[in-house]
Amino acid sequence: MNQELDWIEQLAPDMIETMVQRFMIIRHIYWAQPVGRRTLAQEVGLTERVLRTETDFLKQQGLIEATRSGMIITGQGHAVLQGLSSLIDELADIHQQEEELAKTLGIARCLIVTGNTDKQTKVIEAMGKLVNDALDRLLPVGRSVIAVMGGTTMAEIAHCLTAKLSEKRDLVFVPARGGIGETVAIQANSVSSMMARQAGGKHRALYVPEQLSRQAYAPLLKEPSIQQVIQLIRNSDVVIHSIGQAIKMARRRDMDTEVVTMLQNKQAVGEAFGYFFDEAGQIVYKIPRIGVQLRDLTKMKYVIAVAGGSSKAKAIVAYMKHAPSQTWLITDEGAAKMILKK
Repeated sequence: MNQELDWIEQLAPDMIETMVQRFMIIRHIYWAQPVGRRTLAQEVGLTERVLRTETDFLKQQGLIEATRSGMIITGQGHAVLQGLSSLIDELADIHQQEEELAKTLGIARCLIVTGNTDKQTKVIEAMGKLVNDALDRLLPVGRSVIAVMGGTTMAEIAHCLTAKLSEKRDLVFVPARGGIGETVAIQANSVSSMMARQAGGKHRALYVPEQLSRQAYAPLLKEPSIQQVIQLIRNSDVVIHSIGQAIKMARRRDMDTEVVTMLQNKQAVGEAFGYFFDEAGQIVYKIPRIGVQLRDLTKMKYVIAVAGGSSKAKAIVAYMKHAPSQTWLITDEGAAKMILKK
């Protein structure tokens, strides 16, 4: 493909630039629709005059429509968006960034979607589709156990899985941690259950509190029903998780004020699996919990981390100092550019 693109560039140097520009306009309209011309011009970095010319062309082609509320994409426009995403990402040098980011972080693979989750919430949907594609590529025929963390990002990712994953596969989804203690919709039990439904797999639940003292969870580990699920979790083939900003995660979980203050004083920037990290990757605090521990990751065939937005760049880098080499990171340009810039 690269050689063909080089030839096209030599033959018609303006064609690729025009195609990428028009595709990006459609993509930004999809993210923000309905959207006005002035707002869109700021988002894509074009003057209103140039944008007017391009959007007029896209209307003539039946790819977008103008409504009283702003511009929206049509069904035909959505088909173009889906069909050309891979090609346009290559044209925009996404794959080069992916290789550079994976090398920088010391992990197996990075997949980057265009956009910035901090500004365009629909970018998470694109990351979810990459999670589905990655699982379809990685999972072998037969039985696989997939451990799933909870959280707002993971809850949205769950809706993007498809029944194609279960073709010639026996998939078992399990929560990667105890689930009682957070909003029900984003608990690991709920997220893993949704993934199982979407993918046509089975589900095993783990009904224990999210946070427990060591004295409290010791007897729970002796319960046969809990032991069975924990063994499934710790011997999973794949774990899918997100990476959070330390203070934001601590507050969302209603952690004690003293703990939040301690995390601030120790300059914690990231959180994953109940571990809180500072910018150097040092573990500054750990929540006692039943489920996947950092040490368990090395035994798993694949670890898929999902996190996007420039605001999560420091959190991603901090966690990745502990990520095993078989990790795949699915992120967006906002985070990728911030990490590579530093």
